[in-house]
Parts: sequence; structure tokens; C-alpha cells
Amino acid sequence: MKNNFDYIIVGAGSAGCVLANRLSADPGNSVLLIEAGGPDKKFEIHIPGAYTKLHKTDVDWGFETEPQKHVLNRKIYLPRGKTLGGSSSTNAMAYVRGNKEDYNDWSRLGNQGWSFNEVLPYFKKSENNEDIQDEFHGTNGELNVCVPQNHKMPFSDAFIDACIECGIKPNKDYNGANQEGVGEFQFTIKNGIRHSAATAFLKPIVERPNLSILTHAFTHKINIEKDRAIGIEIIDKTKSRINFKANKEVILSAGAFASPSILMHSGIGPKGDLDKLGIDCLKELEGVGKNLQDHLFAGVSVLTKEQNGLNHHLNIWNQALDLGNYYLRKKGPLTLSPLDAVAFINLNDPTGRIDCQFHFASVHFGSDYKTDPYDYKTFPTVDGFMVLPTLLRPKSVGKISLRTSNPFDSPIIDPKLLSADEDKNLMIAGFKKGLEVVQAKAFDPYRKEIITPPDYSNDEGILLHIQKHLETVYHPVGTCKMGSDEMAVVDSSLRVHGIEGLRVIDASIMPNIVSGNTNAPVFMIAEKGADMILNGS
Repeated sequence: MKNNFDYIIVGAGSAGCVLANRLSADPGNSVLLIEAGGPDKKFEIHIPGAYTKLHKTDVDWGFETEPQKHVLNRKIYLPRGKTLGGSSSTNAMAYVRGNKEDYNDWSRLGNQGWSFNEVLPYFKKSENNEDIQDEFHGTNGELNVCVPQNHKMPFSDAFIDACIECGIKPNKDYNGANQEGVGEFQFTIKNGIRHSAATAFLKPIVERPNLSILTHAFTHKINIEKDRAIGIEIIDKTKSRINFKANKEVILSAGAFASPSILMHSGIGPKGDLDKLGIDCLKELEGVGKNLQDHLFAGVSVLTKEQNGLNHHLNIWNQALDLGNYYLRKKGPLTLSPLDAVAFINLNDPTGRIDCQFHFASVHFGSDYKTDPYDYKTFPTVDGFMVLPTLLRPKSVGKISLRTSNPFDSPIIDPKLLSADEDKNLMIAGFKKGLEVVQAKAFDPYRKEIITPPDYSNDEGILLHIQKHLETVYHPVGTCKMGSDEMAVVDSSLRVHGIEGLRVIDASIMPNIVSGNTNAPVFMIAEKGADMILNGS
């Protein structure tokens, strides 16, 4: 492989795959795509219902937080995809854009070109929506979006009906004119198979002669001369250090944990922190690694009267039957995400903005807090379901920083979960609404008993359950935020402040987290970023 390219993209996740596709579409551009993980050959990646078998494997970085003071000092596990497709190859496949006002907020912060009306064309550009054809959706893009029809869980319709009973209006398209309401989830699934960024954007173009893809290549740092990025240094699987030169730009698309880490290892970041680790500070940017935000959820869990959910499918016999049904007919629960349906609601925002999301799943984790949500072998075999109230716009903000100067050491990740009282209060309010939903008449044919929270008679009991059960929704963003203030890392064209030839294009550039699952916005960010690069902005 040659070592000189026009564009070098670090990270072959959702953003990196889109960028590789768009930049290499011009045969005059030579493009190198770097991925620390390997090819997406693990067969469970491509089976939607095998989602739980991907965590804590060789396709997962397996990060965790520092002990979280306001969550009983728990360390919270943070899965991140480590393979072609990144987290789009390991996530729950939900396709959610968020709220229009999220993007208008970005624009109001001074980020020109990022209002909802300006980013909508980039959402549509990627999308091939099987079910909806209107002004809000694309039907000619590479990324397939649908409501899967290969299998139906009986609880999902009950959840929708229960929400309507409780005053939540029906909404068949939360990605359309209005976000608020309850309906079925839209997923990045095609013909019963996960449609990851690698499948959608990379595999169709791997034969382009101007595109090189290098896997098992760990990016140590960006090489910088006279305030310009001139290339990168990688460490390959033989532990050899190799340098690649970028004639035009280096693009970081390694995600909200790795992109700021690479910047800091390259000497770009908070000078005091870098000095302590013996890393020469080439460009002081105090905001690198700051502004970490993530969504949080915990479950209202219910046991059911009959075995018609997903828990009993997790025993060895039923797994074998389901696998046969999947491969022979593309039918059954393995064609589905573990999520079923979704509601977006406003609990107590006087402006009328959505502030809570209900993820609904036809599976539960029990009530003893011993179930590992990342290890299906620990799941109870008695069926049930969960409503997962989700904090959408957290006030608690954390940071990541380098643990050592060794690039292979995981960073210090401290999201400061529930450190803001407002977040605790909103989570409690979400649980009260979730409890109302699971007790609605629509669930009467199925509901046996509520098992979590064990004590929901008062706020203290609900909060204790939240603290014991809480997980992030694996949506870290914001650590290389876009803007012009003193904590901004990139400008509105996603160029790193003070360094020429270097951009960050991934979830880390979000100044504020969006009101919903974050994968769809990352595709949009990459589409817009590629357009800006190709148009010289």
C-alpha cells in the first residue's frame, strides 16, 4: 500500500463509511480509510436479534466510566463498535433524527448552516425509506430504513394503545412533521438483515481503485507541522508504526471517545492536562474532551401471564429453532431489534419541547439487579416487557481525558451521570408516567405483575431503582463541540480551530445532544461534512 493520499479518514464507523463513499466518488481523490477493528465478518453482526451477543466481544471497545458518585458509585459499561461500520454494526438499529429544534439550537449558537431546514436534505440524501414517501424522507439513498414486518411481538401494539390511553397521541412518523407521540420504531434493517454503514456505504464501493481500506490499524496520533495536519501515525497488528501522508486533509471520525483522545495524543487539547502526561502541547484547545453528554434510561419491568415475549427465546433450544427459522425463511424474532416501539413526550418543559423518550422492549432483566444486560445468558427465562423512560436533554455534563500517554490505555470517562438534580427529577417523572402506561387497560391481557421498581410508592424508592438499574443509551456526543466560543473545538465547517487540514466529523461535534437516538444524526453530519469538503468550505 502506498503511504500518500489526498484524504485520510480515521474511523470506519457511520461517519467514516459515508465519507469514504462520498470523497472517493471523485476518481481524482485518493482516499485512505483507517479502522482499528477488523472486517465485519462476525455473523452475529448481521442478525438484528443477535444484538446482545456483540457486547464484550472482539467487535466492542468495551469502555466503562469512572465510578459515578450519583449512581451509587457504579462503573457504567459503555459499548462502542470496533469493526467496519463501527457502532452501526453493533447498535440496536433505531433510526431517529431527534427534534427539529435541536438543530435550530445549534444554529442559534452561531453555527451557520446547521438549522433543521438546512440539515434535512442531508438526512434525506442517505435514506431509502421503504414505508414513507413525503417531503421529510428520502427514497434513493444507500441506507435502508423500515418498520420490519418479518415478525411481530404482541406487546408492541399493547404499548401503543396503553400510551394513547394515557394521553399520548399516536404518531406514525416521529421523523416527520412532528416528533411527539407514540408509534413503531424505524430501523436500519433490510430484508431481515442489519443495514450497517459498512453494508450500505462501503461494501458497494470497495473495488474503487482510488479507495484504500486498512483494518486492524490503531491510530496513535496526527502528525502536525507548522499548525497543519500532514498525516497520521498508525500502529498495525504487528505493533509496527507506520506513517501516512495526507495531501489535503486528515478527518477524524473515530467517535466521541476516540476522536478527542487522538487529538490529545497529537498535542491538541488542554495544555495543563497534556503537560502532566509529558505530551507536547502543539495547539491549546481547552474544550477537547469536555462537554460529554449521553442519554440515560432505566426500566419499568413487568412479568407477563404467558410466554409470548423474548426472554424464553434465549434458552439454547429456542435459540436453535429461531436460528433455523431465520436462515431458512428470514422470519422470527431474530429479524428484529430488541426494541419494539417508542414514544416521545413532554413531561414538564413549559416551552413544549420533547424531554422524555420511552424505549419499549418485549424483554426484561428481572428484579434482582444481577442480570447483565450485555450477556443474554444471565437473562430470566420468564417472559415480560420493559418501558424504559429515557432522559433526552441531560443537564449533567462530563468529560473524557487521557489516563496516560500510552495510546492503548483507555481514556478516563467521567460523564457525571445524574449530577444535576434536574436530571434526577425528570427521570422520576418519566418513571411515574411509565408506571401509568404499564397499568393501562391495554396491558390487562398480558400483565401479571410489576417487578421494577420494587418500591414505586414514593420518589425515594423510584430514585433508588434508577440508581441501581441506570445505563446510558450508548449515545456519547459533544467532546469536540462545534462553535466559536472558548470551549469549541471545531468551527461550523467542522475544521479544528487553529489547525489547517484537519476536521472532526462524527458525533463528538454536537454542541448539544439531540432528542433521540444518535445514529441517524451522525449519518447526516457525515453527509454535510463530505459536501463541505468537496465544495471547499
